[in-house]
Amino acid sequence: MDREKIRKLLENVRTGKMGIDDALRALRSFPYQDLGDAKIDTHRDLRRGFPEVILCRGKTIEQISRIVESLSPETKFIMATKADKAVFKAIRKIRKDAAYYETAKIILVGKKRKKKSAKSILVVTAGTSDVPIAEEAAVTAEIMGNAVDRVYDIGVAGVHRLFDSREKLFNANVIVVVAGMEGALASIIGGLVDSPVISVPTSVGYGASFEGLAALLSMLNCCSPGSVTVNIDNGFGAGYFASLINHMGEEK
Repeated sequence: MDREKIRKLLENVRTGKMGIDDALRALRSFPYQDLGDAKIDTHRDLRRGFPEVILCRGKTIEQISRIVESLSPETKFIMATKADKAVFKAIRKIRKDAAYYETAKIILVGKKRKKKSAKSILVVTAGTSDVPIAEEAAVTAEIMGNAVDRVYDIGVAGVHRLFDSREKLFNANVIVVVAGMEGALASIIGGLVDSPVISVPTSVGYGASFEGLAALLSMLNCCSPGSVTVNIDNGFGAGYFASLINHMGEEK
């Protein structure tokens, strides 16, 4: 239940158009709705400025469908991550306005938030294999109302490629660096720019990369100041955090 709905509800009670009992029934799912195996945080948008997002990995299609059905009467905006085509087909049966970002594996019901600022977020990858996680970060940030630029496949194996994009690096307000293998790109970029750097280790790499653990430890041990690291393959978390930084100082 969003701010506008609550405002109208209170106004109806104040003007006598609605009784207190009716108002309480309307608020029964506030601040969360209990579905048994899922408890939907309907208060999230009021607290954080962005609704709860459905993580599809680990959930059955039936569970996801039930969550979407419960959210549909309450909100025009639903976002789901780590979603495959089967999940999209199921959600599309419930909400015809659902759109699927296949590379990012993100489903969006509704419209992206309007851009409030000219400040931009730059998403960078070390390799092409890191692009799916990078797109998860980029699309998340775009959905949250940010201008996003992309520079892909400029890893340290050919570091000279990085300097051809130096203007984008220097002009970005926030930079998200996505890399697997040894994750070295985040340290290099962090040492070049004065903007915050959010590092995203990916599970891309050979045996000794331990499905992203090597990149995670490398990024956590980054000596460049002004850099933070999210968990392995957490493009959504990086895009969300980048958006929070990019919107700082703006009116809510």
